[in-house]
Amino acid sequence: MDITALMNRNFRALNGGLFESVTKADVGEGAGKLMARGVDIMAWADPFFPDPSIPPAVVEVMVDALRQGFPSHYSMPIGAADLRAELALKITRQTGLPIDPSRNVIVTPGSDSGLLYAMMPFIEPGDEVMVADPSYPSNFLNPVLLGGTVVKVPLDTAANYAFDIAAFEQRVTERTKLVVITHPNNPTTTVFRRKNLEELCAFIIRHNLVLVSDQAFEDHIFDGLEFVSPATLPGMWERTVTVCSISKGLGLSGLRIGYIYADDKIMDVLYGGAVNVLGAAATITSIGAVQALKETEYLRSLTERHERRRDLAYRTLSTIPGVRMHPSESGILSWLDVSQLGTSEEVAAYLLQEANVLVNAGSAYGEQGKGFLRIVTGVFADDTRAEAAFNRIKTALTKLAEQKSILAPI
Repeated sequence: MDITALMNRNFRALNGGLFESVTKADVGEGAGKLMARGVDIMAWADPFFPDPSIPPAVVEVMVDALRQGFPSHYSMPIGAADLRAELALKITRQTGLPIDPSRNVIVTPGSDSGLLYAMMPFIEPGDEVMVADPSYPSNFLNPVLLGGTVVKVPLDTAANYAFDIAAFEQRVTERTKLVVITHPNNPTTTVFRRKNLEELCAFIIRHNLVLVSDQAFEDHIFDGLEFVSPATLPGMWERTVTVCSISKGLGLSGLRIGYIYADDKIMDVLYGGAVNVLGAAATITSIGAVQALKETEYLRSLTERHERRRDLAYRTLSTIPGVRMHPSESGILSWLDVSQLGTSEEVAAYLLQEANVLVNAGSAYGEQGKGFLRIVTGVFADDTRAEAAFNRIKTALTKLAEQKSILAPI
């Protein structure tokens, strides 16, 4: 019996690795088996993985809470009140928006579930969702799971992956409902400039669309670049759903705390379905997140660490023959053009074999990711260990370039 024939057709193509091999690091047990073999995982966007990264003050409040016994109980499905209050303060500090923690914020068990939930109220069968390409893979999959149709809109590679408004205009139809972006962009690390965002938002308003802005990497911006949340731009507050996380910014991926902020007319619906779709974030990690959000100096120190690691990765990887890259503008990622060396899948497989590291094939990030690798350069707490991994990548790819008679740039 083929039980999948009775499934929702939007789910039938999903492959969890039980019957066929899966190369994505976050699907099935593939990455776990590689870790057991001693492979360095540079494919999970998890800061400092696998090393400890919990600030001592956060450990202390969670241990105290466990001793008192309260974490055995539910938090509210929309998020604990004190956590929403701290998140509202953080959002207001970053954006200037007057956020009401009881009307504009909801806590999610990580930003992945938050992204799906942000789209759910808006997508009906037949709706089209415009997704900037390249982008986070979930942004291409989620609309399909909800019955929508994804329309990939290429970013302008010649302009540092800026939004190409003409490309959006060429693809918009009467069925278009939603625009989805990652900002800063995952995987390219691009911080979209104010003028470019204003142009995109004018397009969204002109066509009466909704914006879902995935801002998981917003906390670490380099080189003095301005970060603008689209929700702050004129006419956008009432039509923007912003999805964030403490995973990338505070290096607390395992706490599984994400959050959404939006206008109260949107939030009323999200509050209404929270118990059915999200459940509640874990009580113990919610307690830890409250303390973590108060550690503003710690957050600033992490930006300095990530920028230093960015520089180290760029110095090492940008000199590889046949590889082109730009210094990352944000976060913990590096985006490498390896198209001279082979396909994304070929080069990623080669690095697994020759350098004992798992990286992301860029093809998972859209049509424009073909020929690229996404490497999570912000793993490992120790710069020395990271540098050793970067050098193994460099040695392996230099060997591959020699095999293909590609010379180092002069």
